[in-house]
Amino acid sequence: MKKIEEEIDNRTFGQRVADNVANFGGSWTFIISFFIFIIIWIAFNAYVLLNKGFDPYPFILLNLILSCLASLQAPIIMMSQNRQEEKDRERAKKDYEVNLKAENEIRALNKKLDKLIELQEKRNGN
Repeated sequence: MKKIEEEIDNRTFGQRVADNVANFGGSWTFIISFFIFIIIWIAFNAYVLLNKGFDPYPFILLNLILSCLASLQAPIIMMSQNRQEEKDRERAKKDYEVNLKAENEIRALNKKLDKLIELQEKRNGN
């Protein structure tokens, strides 16, 4: 049986994008880079442009950007999580099949072992 990870990648373009966004959006690289972006934005508008720049305090444009990012990123991450759930279900199904096959093989071995013990008892009993 093939592992789920070894199967051919037949994801659509949208699914690949969703997975990449979820991977990047849930990384320290994203968190740190976005934190730096926010600090630069605030510092540039509040101190360099003396709060008279394109987005003065209370940074309404920054809030709009953050809201838009969150409203787009959340459903994309959920799509990726749904795909991961599908992979987990498929993995659980394959695990069940392997366990069932192993259980049947063990039962067959037990039957053979019981017959061997029975034959040996007959030989020793005679």
